[in-house]
Amino acid sequence: MKRMMPLLAVAFAFVAIPLAPAQESSPSPVPAIVVPAAAQNVTDPAAATRAWLETVPADKRAKSDAYFEGGYWLLLWNFLLTVAISLFLLDARVSARMRDFAERTTRFKAGQVALYAIPYLLLTSLLSFPLNVYEKFFREHAYGLSTQTFGAWFGEQLKGLAIGVILFVVLLITLYAVFRRAPRTWWIWGTGVALVFVMFSALIGPVFIMPLFNKYKPLEDPTISEPILAMARANQIPVTQVFEVDASRQSNRVSANVAGFLGTTRIALNDNLLKQCTLPEIRSVMAHEMGHFVLNHVMKFLVDFALIILVMFAITRVAFDAAVRRWGVRWGVRGIADPAGLPLLALILATLAFVFTPIDNTITRVAEAEADAFGINTARTPDGMAAVALKLGTYRKLDPGPIEEWVFFDHPSGRARIRMAMEWKAAHLPAGE
Repeated sequence: MKRMMPLLAVAFAFVAIPLAPAQESSPSPVPAIVVPAAAQNVTDPAAATRAWLETVPADKRAKSDAYFEGGYWLLLWNFLLTVAISLFLLDARVSARMRDFAERTTRFKAGQVALYAIPYLLLTSLLSFPLNVYEKFFREHAYGLSTQTFGAWFGEQLKGLAIGVILFVVLLITLYAVFRRAPRTWWIWGTGVALVFVMFSALIGPVFIMPLFNKYKPLEDPTISEPILAMARANQIPVTQVFEVDASRQSNRVSANVAGFLGTTRIALNDNLLKQCTLPEIRSVMAHEMGHFVLNHVMKFLVDFALIILVMFAITRVAFDAAVRRWGVRWGVRGIADPAGLPLLALILATLAFVFTPIDNTITRVAEAEADAFGINTARTPDGMAAVALKLGTYRKLDPGPIEEWVFFDHPSGRARIRMAMEWKAAHLPAGE
């Protein structure tokens, strides 16, 4: 949905709504963690980290590296596709004709925006579908990461598009009301609108949106749920249940989250985590997710998001006005309050988002490292943290270069996470049972 809706993608930059499903079968027994000799009694964290990394066969390492590095190119192709679609809608005056149709249909400004937004979203979704189906379906199957049939995948894409239409129309009606009333200072008030929209999405996501894609049920195994709830109680997280999500019918990736706020907080882990990980690994993952909640990362992300959007909107105001002065007549775009200018708005914001990629990734990566530190001190399972980092390495490059990690990684690399765990272990702190 990010690629199909560049403007909405910006609004969702820091509040991701997981759209994954899974199975309801009981997890099979998971083999115990095999700790490399150099990582058992750690005196040299660097050597222990290398020992963990060397347990991954060369062919698997090459496959995960190829998958993750392919994502670098997809960033570029998605950006270029957004540019191409936006320029097509402007130069061919498709956008202006959609605006004219909306104006002929109704006199109400909000109705005109809605009648423009729906065909805009459907058309951009259609034009971006070939890359979307390659990236989200064929590529995932090629690397053995997806478990969905095409029919199931396509059905969820349609469901996501339907939700996107509703959210997109609401967002645009509100933004264009701001554009009309404050044509010079819209970039300030628009930041507030985007912030409220993201907060609203975070509030309704866990309760109303995620269950449309996944089945949530209480985790019935007390040997797993009780240690998780004990960590939650110890950290003042207001939950009384742990939920299992049936993510394996879509993907074999392990995942979990502590999502929501204002009474909607919920701890959930997917069934892949139950099937593929030992209890120390599960505790490590869940403690990390609790770290985001306890460290108040949602609110910190909202502040960072507001600052970035404010800067992006300020730049967009100057660039948009300059472009309209030069090409507005040719495109049929009258100004910022004209819905026909949405492709130009999307083009500028997509360009800025592309340029800001290292900044966005760094903000998220720092928060993830903080959650890692919280998690290891809560779960106290350094070997669990190292082992699960290798499992995440199935689709994340384990050992990138420093510049590569800074530009492209929104999470610490597997090497960085294992090194943190081994440094904790070398400090001879008491480990969890």
